[in-house]
Amino acid sequence: MGFLSQQISRDELKPGDHIYSWRRAYIYSHHGIYVGNGEVIHFTCGGGLETRTGTFVDSIIVSSVPNHGGGDNPCPNCGDQSNLDGVISSCLDCFLAGGNLYLFEYGVSRPVFMAKPRGGICTTAVSDSSGETIHRARYLLSKKNGFGVYDLLKNNCEDFAIYCKSGLIVLSKLGGSGQANSVSAASGVLSFAGAMKTVSVGSAARFVVSGFAGFGVMALVGYGKYCIGRLDADIGVRSDANKFPVEALVTVIAIIEGREVDDKK
Repeated sequence: MGFLSQQISRDELKPGDHIYSWRRAYIYSHHGIYVGNGEVIHFTCGGGLETRTGTFVDSIIVSSVPNHGGGDNPCPNCGDQSNLDGVISSCLDCFLAGGNLYLFEYGVSRPVFMAKPRGGICTTAVSDSSGETIHRARYLLSKKNGFGVYDLLKNNCEDFAIYCKSGLIVLSKLGGSGQANSVSAASGVLSFAGAMKTVSVGSAARFVVSGFAGFGVMALVGYGKYCIGRLDADIGVRSDANKFPVEALVTVIAIIEGREVDDKK
């Protein structure tokens, strides 16, 4: 894999890999755990849950959710999964939904993490063994709502895959995905830019910022704040990220969401 591209071929896939595929012109990516034999376990909103925010975010979610073999020609392996939600199992073709295959990276250094141009492609967190990863994914698959209710910004497919791979989760908000953290970091940069605009016209700072050189400095500072914000929110460095056995996690999430615990084996 290159520094900017983490695309891999199907021949390079190994059971326990955290994989993803970009949706809608690289706006958002869908993540899952490859468990072998062409099968991917992943977390999806599905089932009409895409349109509950009432904002432009809905269009992003809709375009990011694979069709899962729906329509007039259901997948011969998966059948019609278009109405399913929660943790599901799909063939690799249905998971990719026509997109390319990428490998999520674990255990990257902090400088490399900050140098990556966007979130949702790597973490400083260290991954567990492929056996542990697959066990978590299959256990959550066996529980209808084991990983809770899908939420694009708080509990999404990337959160699911990161948990399966590392055992780490941020229970205070049920999530810690790089994509959501990038949005938060970008918001901080916009706030910084807004603050700079409020500097009085007569001040030296406003004079510098209004010039070309000043714009370049502000852009560099803003990008630096974006990178640092992403790192601070990464699950690998967060103090509120905890490691939970998958059996305990299902119980904790059910309690947080006010549901009865599914104790079926």
